[in-house]
Amino acid sequence: MSKRIFLDGSFVEPQEARVSVFDHGFLYGDGVFEGIRAYGGRIFRLKAHVERLFSSAKTLMLEIPYTRAEMTELILEACRVNGLQDAYIRVVVSRGPGDLGLDPLKCPKPSVVIIADTITLYPEDLYRAGLKVCTSSIRRQRAEALNPQIKSLNYLNSILAKIEANQRGCQEVVMLSEEGFVAECSADNIFMVRGRKVITPAPHLGILLGITRDAVMEVARAKGYEVVETTFTRHELWNADEVFLTGTAAEIVSVVSIDERIVADGKPGPVATELQAAFRELAVRDGTPL
Repeated sequence: MSKRIFLDGSFVEPQEARVSVFDHGFLYGDGVFEGIRAYGGRIFRLKAHVERLFSSAKTLMLEIPYTRAEMTELILEACRVNGLQDAYIRVVVSRGPGDLGLDPLKCPKPSVVIIADTITLYPEDLYRAGLKVCTSSIRRQRAEALNPQIKSLNYLNSILAKIEANQRGCQEVVMLSEEGFVAECSADNIFMVRGRKVITPAPHLGILLGITRDAVMEVARAKGYEVVETTFTRHELWNADEVFLTGTAAEIVSVVSIDERIVADGKPGPVATELQAAFRELAVRDGTPL
């Protein structure tokens, strides 16, 4: 069965899901998006994703042409019409068609796209073996330049870092703040483990406050770990007991090598393995039913 995509008011065949070349999302990256997961017929943390979408849009003064309740129902319907119980859902709100100038006031109507499909960010063997990552020379931009809480269509900062990962044969990259502290990866949040502490960069370092990140901190506390949000350098990361990444697409995946330094014994650690199992248990029971 061909997948059907929501585009500006109706579900259409993929070949009919076209947006204008004058859309400022295409021309300038002027828009916002969310990546959302469904597990076993439930969409995980749907309310939080919808709220973040609207918050991003508000900062851009981009008026979404649906209420939160309507957007929630459209996301659920995207899974239903495609017969998906387990899915990756991409919601995109662009500024819409305008002229070739930059001015968003020339774009009278935003465009909304919802795609429900599947995704595999990393092969299954990498979850068993762990990732090799390196540090990017591209720094995370300052909040005063482009606040990382805006999940915008402009991902060039991350793409430039990902290009470095590809060139160096790594699956991901660590991105530093302008001050040289560990911030996050190109598409994932990052954690390290020291003893019974699960440590992740503080929000002020210029990171996206990931919804999977929040869920992992919740399950870590429930398992009795101390969760700490703070600043740390690559020195601490290189010498951690464990390092792992979190994200909607990635879920939880261990890191076994950073800048050619082996993390601990070079294998996925017990804390990440325990939290991964706990997260997957949470994901199948904590969600909005289709």
